[in-house]
Amino acid sequence: MTSAVPGDAQRPRDPEAPVFDGPPLSLEEELAAARAEPEPGPDIETVNESLADGLNRCPKCGGTDVRLRASTGMLVCLFCRHQWQESRVEEEFGLGEGIEELEGTVVASGADAVAADVDDVVTLTCGGCGADVVVDTAHSLNARCHWCRHTLNINQQTPNGAVPDAVLPFKLTHAEAVERIREFASKRRLFAHPRFKREFVPENVLGVYLPYLVVDARAEAAYVGRGEIQTRRWTEKQGDSSVTYYAADVYRVDRSVAFTVDDLTIEGAADRAVLDSSTTNNIVNTILPFDTKNAVKWNSSYLVGFTSEKRDLDVGDLQPVLEDQLLSIGRSQVRESLSDFDRGVRWEQERLDLGGSRWVSMYLPVWLYSYYQENTKMLHYIAVNARTGETMGSVPVSQWRLVAAALTVGTVLEGIAGAVLMGMA
Repeated sequence: MTSAVPGDAQRPRDPEAPVFDGPPLSLEEELAAARAEPEPGPDIETVNESLADGLNRCPKCGGTDVRLRASTGMLVCLFCRHQWQESRVEEEFGLGEGIEELEGTVVASGADAVAADVDDVVTLTCGGCGADVVVDTAHSLNARCHWCRHTLNINQQTPNGAVPDAVLPFKLTHAEAVERIREFASKRRLFAHPRFKREFVPENVLGVYLPYLVVDARAEAAYVGRGEIQTRRWTEKQGDSSVTYYAADVYRVDRSVAFTVDDLTIEGAADRAVLDSSTTNNIVNTILPFDTKNAVKWNSSYLVGFTSEKRDLDVGDLQPVLEDQLLSIGRSQVRESLSDFDRGVRWEQERLDLGGSRWVSMYLPVWLYSYYQENTKMLHYIAVNARTGETMGSVPVSQWRLVAAALTVGTVLEGIAGAVLMGMA
């Protein structure tokens, strides 16, 4: 005969509840278990491990024919019409947290060093039918299988730092970008080169994902220099002209500041990091910032229909760039404490202590219109931030139009001056 404790029959065991076969825990063991560290969350150093089969599938039907719907920022499966969005990396990997405790250099998997011995052209085996498909990773990170139409991407097939950790999807549509570029160029048509005006076709605008490294950092900066406070100012006559002099007290100025930065963006392509007279690469920097907080976990389906560039600069290459930008941020942080020095401060020594940094590789979306100017051998760009709509660019100008405009303005000013003098006579 067995006996039951009252109430047991009314409380069936939860099938998901754990079953304990051993003896009950002691009080000390229960307290130790309560104080135990929680299970670690996702590791940014293994962001892309789940994509190792080279396919990004629809979570509902398993199809790979997936496109980005820019108007909503959602991925849509062209087979079953299911829509979804990858999780934001900010929450998925805790990238907005723990900046104050960063130590050393933490590098996500997509920001690893780019292997120099890996070719741009990669051959993938389709997971759908087994066919071999070639991907030129210098221009794109995905391709379509010509047999079964699966969309393949390199993901972990190329473990050389080519695959980013996150992507910020396009938000502005092609039509919206064309309208912004057309408006930008129309405001500059007066001085634009005639050939540019004849050949301007804004419909040729292309969407491109550009590689960036997004950095969180904890730093301390110290500055030593000389500041001046004016004590007197006077003017002396010297012949037909006057010279103004001033006297000032000069002080040694020491400042230091501890600060953190969140989502500092640094270019990951060497070609665009070099600023010379042959291109207008700096145009892309003028349309910053991007809302990187809305970047999502890497999924190559976001790239379908767009072009992309591959990162070729490593964390080590960009450390000097990071330090220079952090020093600049530190200078801006101490500027408010220098208001007493009315003649300014000249910094003579700077020191940076980089306590810790965290690097994540990210693709950022840009609409681009390019124009090659034959006579100067210069490549001009008009760029649109595909998230905010910020637009900036370079338009080739006609020199004779500028000279004519300058002469016209000069003649008008001369005429105005003459009329004023006649009126005074």
